[in-house]
Amino acid sequence: MVAVPVRAACGGARLAAVSPLGRHVAKSTSVPRETGGRGGLRSDSLACVPTALPAALPIRRLTLRDLTACADLSEDRGWPREEHKWGFLLTAGRGYGIDDPDGGLVSACIVTRYGPEQRPDLGAIGMVLVAERYARQGIGRHMMRHVLAEMGTTPMTLHATPYGRPLYEELGFKVIGRTEMVLGRFCPDDTDLEGIGSGITTRAATAEDLAAILRLDEEVLGTDRTPIVTRLPAFADLLHVAEERGRITGYAAAWPNMHTQVVGPLIAHDTRTAQALVNSLAAHSDRPLRTDIDVRHEELLTWLKQHGLASVAFNAVMSLGITELPGDWRRRFAPVTVAAV
Repeated sequence: MVAVPVRAACGGARLAAVSPLGRHVAKSTSVPRETGGRGGLRSDSLACVPTALPAALPIRRLTLRDLTACADLSEDRGWPREEHKWGFLLTAGRGYGIDDPDGGLVSACIVTRYGPEQRPDLGAIGMVLVAERYARQGIGRHMMRHVLAEMGTTPMTLHATPYGRPLYEELGFKVIGRTEMVLGRFCPDDTDLEGIGSGITTRAATAEDLAAILRLDEEVLGTDRTPIVTRLPAFADLLHVAEERGRITGYAAAWPNMHTQVVGPLIAHDTRTAQALVNSLAAHSDRPLRTDIDVRHEELLTWLKQHGLASVAFNAVMSLGITELPGDWRRRFAPVTVAAV
């Protein structure tokens, strides 16, 4: 999300960046970086003036060659670098960026498109970031308007923190739901060790399962997200499926992010199947788990909290051009990441 100013950026003010965990990370700007090559000496005339007006700088498509610059931008805003996630999104989606004349990026964001390439059914916006020294200059708004213009009439969605939400509402997005992030070490009990429910089995996915996973995913999501799903085996540490009577009824992945493993996507026939998948992933992981669950899945959230995970933050699910996401929310428990769907 876009970093949030607490007060004016000049003369020792502080900016708060919204981290992926929903926390504020304060950054001091008491000695701004010089833009006029004055060897680090403070200049009242130059200390808060960029070398060019950001709105006049062109927006271009990002590629994997920009991975380090994207991670640097995350770090600049107090976020983790998250190179693994950036690499996944830059290849599965479309990256947009504004180059800083002094080096690096002024701003970046990712759009993932779902459905036919030429006429997508849905677009998701994520990883919207603006460099600290360009905060409060309308760059986030400029970037968002560019992306929306490129997407035309395609319905759009995004996950917003309370701090980014006003900008998105200004651009016409409406809140259509919420997700709750939970985090912690999963602690199975005797019931879990005996199995969540009779008839449900879980196992690691194989290459032969991919076609069935894609069919199930499109059925549940209401659109085709092949570019996401086909990259999961390389992106995730774990990819498991749930079966009942020989038929795949759910699947879930766990991918590395800092010291945790993020569970997502989580697609399941019902809550019992979702629980079986989480239990299966946790049994093969030595890290704390993190996931973003649709708050309508109250039973699963309660179960996760009973098994060691704690609430960390809430995000608003917002949309533009549609009043609800396509597909069947009852079987869609968690996105692959809040930067996509």
